[in-house]
Amino acid sequence: MADDVPDGPGPETAGRGQRVLDVLDKAIALQSPLVQKNIARARQRNPEATPAEVVRNLERMYISALTGTGAAVGGTAAAPGVGTGVALALSAGEALSSLQLSALFALSIAEVHGVRIDEVERRRTIVMGIMLGGSGSATITKVAERTGQHWGRQVVAKVPVETLRQINKVLGKHFITKFGTKQGIIVLGRVAPFGIGAVIGGGANAALAALAVRASRRAFGPPPPSWP
Repeated sequence: MADDVPDGPGPETAGRGQRVLDVLDKAIALQSPLVQKNIARARQRNPEATPAEVVRNLERMYISALTGTGAAVGGTAAAPGVGTGVALALSAGEALSSLQLSALFALSIAEVHGVRIDEVERRRTIVMGIMLGGSGSATITKVAERTGQHWGRQVVAKVPVETLRQINKVLGKHFITKFGTKQGIIVLGRVAPFGIGAVIGGGANAALAALAVRASRRAFGPPPPSWP
């Protein structure tokens, strides 16, 4: 009977989706206070570095850290005596670490470009938009009803918070679909035997990092020529 057909995601699916967003919010909350320290670290070897040089350093740091995290978990999962349950627990912890690294990278890039992100909704838009790549950019400009390049400056810094809530609602659905599902596949790959998991984990995270780096360049455009 038609009345027996659910008209939306079931409670279990909705619950999993909300858990994905809760983990994202936790990552953003933990990393937001560390943005200035991350930028200082990128300038450590050259205090006179230009914004463009700092952005390149931030990109390298992010790619290296994210790739290393994935490979480390995959390699540990393949070690003798490590059960599947332990390996899955390690991967769950690494998923939070990946989100934290991605949140820190996205917010640091915004800061270098002079985009102040005080409200939590703006931070969510920046992080999800960059992690979702091209689909995130398309969603943001469509819902905000604005066109042009570099949504990180044109949209996030200027549109009302209520509009950002609408944007984040749509981005959240895409985020759950993309990372809730893909992360599960990646996690299962990391528990593969004989060290294969290290290759899968590192490779998957490297691809995620490369996607975020390209998206951040589209979001903000060229770095400013000098510091304010």
